[in-house]
Amino acid sequence: MLSGATSDLIHKLSERGAKKVALQFPAGLKRKAAGYAAALREAGFEVIISGDPCYGACDLALDTLKTADVLVHFGHAPVDTQERVIFVPWEVDFDVTVLAKALPLLKKKGIGLVTTVQHVHLVPEMESFLKDKGIDVRVADGSGRTPGRGQVLGCSFSTARDTAAGQILYVGTGLFHPIGIALSTKARVVALDPLAGIASEVSGDTLQKKRFALIEKARSAETIGIILSTKSGQSRPDLARRLAALSPRAVIVTMQEVNPDELLNLGFPAYVNTACPRLAYDDQVRFPAPVLSPQEFEILCGVRKWEDYAVDEIP
Repeated sequence: MLSGATSDLIHKLSERGAKKVALQFPAGLKRKAAGYAAALREAGFEVIISGDPCYGACDLALDTLKTADVLVHFGHAPVDTQERVIFVPWEVDFDVTVLAKALPLLKKKGIGLVTTVQHVHLVPEMESFLKDKGIDVRVADGSGRTPGRGQVLGCSFSTARDTAAGQILYVGTGLFHPIGIALSTKARVVALDPLAGIASEVSGDTLQKKRFALIEKARSAETIGIILSTKSGQSRPDLARRLAALSPRAVIVTMQEVNPDELLNLGFPAYVNTACPRLAYDDQVRFPAPVLSPQEFEILCGVRKWEDYAVDEIP
């Protein structure tokens, strides 16, 4: 597998006339770095590996790219246009008959089908299997940050909404994506982990109750830090400025890496996150103070109603 993938990559690099190559891997693939580096060096390229954490295509190693002709980013599809970046997908296969585990949980025949970038290549097979079972399957075309057909990200659930289905089947690991889909679409969501073979119905109600409690906790904060990411695909300066203008208590804080230690050192009693949306939802238990989403801060400031709660996404 490595030799075939490397051969294709060498061809792409040669077409670009690259001589110095930077490699970037997410945590789950970092142990592949040495093998790729050795193969590329043998092919005549100078190689440097980014050892920093990588959370997605929104987190490109642009500083490392300054020392190279091309950055090769593994494991994700592009979320924006990057001329000197090559994206190498990492496909994870499974037997699509595992979808039978989800069938007893589907309350009607019509569903919207979504998955993550690792499984997008299996969407046609999943469609065929479900149709053979009498299911009316809808899959939305990809666009913007989710170029794959039926692809969702932790910061974008547009393909789920675009199916216009009252019931969504999410195929992938973890619960954040299906919970986000439930909050974003207001649809009923069934999540199937195709590797563990476990299916369950997912609701955003519990998360929403926890988030409302955080909004109330942040209400007494005398100062509020508006986190503005400096990462390539996470920086939303216009949003940060608009939110800061909503309250005299708010001030913008730029950050490359949003982590508990730095938030503790800054000492704000509350924060608003305009970086990766998952930080506020996934990592709140690690943070020393409430970290609100932009929509939650709007509720706090009275410019959004409680009943209009929405999950944060990056368009």
